[in-house]
Amino acid sequence: MSNQNQGLGDKVKGAVNKVKGEVKDQVGNATNNKNLQASGKKDKAKGKVQEGVGKFKDGQ
Repeated sequence: MSNQNQGLGDKVKGAVNKVKGEVKDQVGNATNNKNLQASGKKDKAKGKVQEGVGKFKDGQ
């Protein structure tokens, strides 16, 4: 059962990072801030990985 809780936590963190990254990416795009866009893309990628880890943990 603790693996399921860990998986859920990773999925939630992943979702938060994806949303945070999307906001940064869009604000960076609107303000033509390439650094903010890059940071947003990094956060989105990190979120996707975290969600994948969470799904993997839930599958065990």
